[in-house]
Amino acid sequence: MRSRTPLPLWILAAIGVAFVSLPLLALLIRAPWSDLGTAFTGAGAGTALRLSIVVSLAATVLSMVLGVPLAWVLARSTMPGRSVLRAIVVLPIVMPPVVGGLGLLAALGRGGVVGRWLHETAGIQLTFTIWGAIVATTFVSMPLVVLATESGLRSIDRRYEGAAAALGAGPRYAIRRVVLPMLGPSLAAGAVLAWARALGEFGATITFAGNLAGRTQTLPLAVYEARLTDPGGAIFLSLILIAMSIGVLVAMRDRITQGH
Repeated sequence: MRSRTPLPLWILAAIGVAFVSLPLLALLIRAPWSDLGTAFTGAGAGTALRLSIVVSLAATVLSMVLGVPLAWVLARSTMPGRSVLRAIVVLPIVMPPVVGGLGLLAALGRGGVVGRWLHETAGIQLTFTIWGAIVATTFVSMPLVVLATESGLRSIDRRYEGAAAALGAGPRYAIRRVVLPMLGPSLAAGAVLAWARALGEFGATITFAGNLAGRTQTLPLAVYEARLTDPGGAIFLSLILIAMSIGVLVAMRDRITQGH
């Protein structure tokens, strides 16, 4: 028999939905739909959209390449200090993004601890380039991959791997044919969350990579700049971001929920 949801919970849930939905509804109401073409082109939406897609996808791939092995170490290794390492890895989630940007400048800027060496030895400069935007967005999105993947790894019954080993499967084969298929929903969840976080990143990007139109100005930065001179364009850019995020989250809803 299914229990009935108490009325107070329904009321609080309705308030929560209204609280989350009201800003989106306000944007839809305030958008100057009659000036759609002018607002869209005047805000530089096309270039900013292209940069946002490139940066967010690159950051997602980089987050997966670095985050999945890190999650495996945190979930499966017996190294000392794992709790401290985990706290450091997930720190960007709770750290103010502008602080993360300042940290990246201190580390990878042209005069930074590592950035100076990169510039002097290899001529590599990350600041004020699209690569700098990718680094900044990866910094804030990779922890989501780590958390989702580690959670998935801990939920897998290791007896399946033991059974595969008993049948003669080597460690790599067991990982490829047993662990990864079971880990798939968690990997998908981590990738989607990382992409959404990278798509909306603002503070670390503007601090480390700057806000250069056509080079590092992603959609969130374009919204920030347009709101001062073209409020209608800023609203349309905001709606583009919202539509992209909702579309991907809805399309991946089953994998995300399975990953948790």
